[in-house]
Amino acid sequence: MFKPMTIALLAGASCFATMDQAAAIDAAGFQQPTVVYAGPPPQPAPTRAAYVDHTRMGGGFIEFLFGEGEGRGYRPPAYQQQPSYGEPQRVLPPAATPEDEEAYEAAQRPFDPKFEKQLVDYDGREKPGTIVIDTPNKFLYLVQGEGKALRYGIGVGRPGFTWSGVKSITAKREWPDWTPPAEMLARRPDLPRHMAGGPDNPLGARAMYLGSSLYRIHGSNEPWTIGTNVSSGCIRMRNQDVIDLYGRVSVGARVVVL
Repeated sequence: MFKPMTIALLAGASCFATMDQAAAIDAAGFQQPTVVYAGPPPQPAPTRAAYVDHTRMGGGFIEFLFGEGEGRGYRPPAYQQQPSYGEPQRVLPPAATPEDEEAYEAAQRPFDPKFEKQLVDYDGREKPGTIVIDTPNKFLYLVQGEGKALRYGIGVGRPGFTWSGVKSITAKREWPDWTPPAEMLARRPDLPRHMAGGPDNPLGARAMYLGSSLYRIHGSNEPWTIGTNVSSGCIRMRNQDVIDLYGRVSVGARVVVL
């Protein structure tokens, strides 16, 4: 009888405690619980890493640090180039070579007035109509008679390509074609095998062939080379000068090269 009474008293005390707690909650005011909804886990802040150009590194320790094997190193993301709707990009020309710069500077040099065509005194023994080529001083004389000669500036052979002797004009051509001889192609395999006559042809506007040799008196599309040692043995003139000379001499004219 004692045990049931004890259980009943404990149950009653528990009930009174629960009622007291409910009264306390009512007195303090009921507070809604905080609801937490499930969602994706928070993402870590992006980490910035420097791109390493692996192609510029050697092996060994550097390869170990920045190599892409087994998760090491950093592989940059592949960025897709976006189309541009602005002005078209400029395409830069290839870098000039020293030879290009030298040729450009030579082309800008003013023509030396002493190489202009002019009438000069002549005290040599050659007859009128004879062409005399003064290789060292880079002049061509057309003897006129009465102690006079027409003098033109010329370009002559490079060292090792100059020559001397007596020839005659065996043929004349206007705007001649050019076929480099085998000896020249052996030295310059980049040259064309044949070039039609015209303003870009290295033989220029006129050519006078000397004997049975490969040498010619001809024009040039590089007038800045007059007064220099530049050719492979030919005598070159400005186009306006070779046209003038061409009209004054005939096939068979004597040519003396000093």
